[in-house]
Amino acid sequence: MERLKPKPHPLAVPKKPQGQVTRGKTARNRLRQVDNFVLRYDPALLTRRDGDFADALFVDLGYGAEAVTTLESAGRFRRLNPDLKVLGVEIEPERVAAALPFADERTFFRLGGFNLPLQPGEHVRLIRAFNVLRQYEERDVLPAWEQMARGVLPGGLLIEGTSNPTGALWAANVLRRIESGWRQEALVFFTNFHLGFDPELFQSILPKNYIHRVLPGEPIGEFFAAWKAAYAETSPVRTWGLRAWFAASAEGLARRGYAIHLRRKWLAKGWLIWRL
Repeated sequence: MERLKPKPHPLAVPKKPQGQVTRGKTARNRLRQVDNFVLRYDPALLTRRDGDFADALFVDLGYGAEAVTTLESAGRFRRLNPDLKVLGVEIEPERVAAALPFADERTFFRLGGFNLPLQPGEHVRLIRAFNVLRQYEERDVLPAWEQMARGVLPGGLLIEGTSNPTGALWAANVLRRIESGWRQEALVFFTNFHLGFDPELFQSILPKNYIHRVLPGEPIGEFFAAWKAAYAETSPVRTWGLRAWFAASAEGLARRGYAIHLRRKWLAKGWLIWRL
């Protein structure tokens, strides 16, 4: 009789890092506005200390050839929570070795992938995975999200997206951890207006689950059609500047039935939040 292998525990993490090596090229401050978004979007998540949140980690997944993005984020988030533990994860052993001199009692660098290299008793409050899934196939996105969910506390966040090389333009999924997995909470777009303003600019840096679906009949295709229409009809507002035009186009989207966050503090800073 064939011997049956025991099924792995649902929270068991394979030892081999799951994923592919990225290009690893990240400019300094490329993800500054991603961090600023998190600080404004859910600051309480970074300061929670109840239960397992007391020592819960922020995870920078796929930090690249240098530890710079992890260290920059640690500095920003620790202004809010000085005791925050930070974990940088890379799938390339040489990159981990290069980052280890920057480790300390609150900052760790480990070899890993979507199956996060957590030690027994460790939990995660926030994962940032930027410019990682862009090189994968669309079919790989949901399995990657499911892998990352292991160890994330209910109420935790995953912000996963793509930016241009300087971070002047980005788009990201915001997912909230619930008992059954992830709930997609928002799709966020950011611009610092250095490249002007046109909704079409965002299409090239959409997250992988959307980038090939900007087509008629697809929700993201209909969204961009509506945004471009709102952009065109509000073009006279350009007289008052690109930020005013951006905000007016967001209001045009809201009039078309999209759940857009219309608070000026978001729009004036270049963030358009589509609540899903």
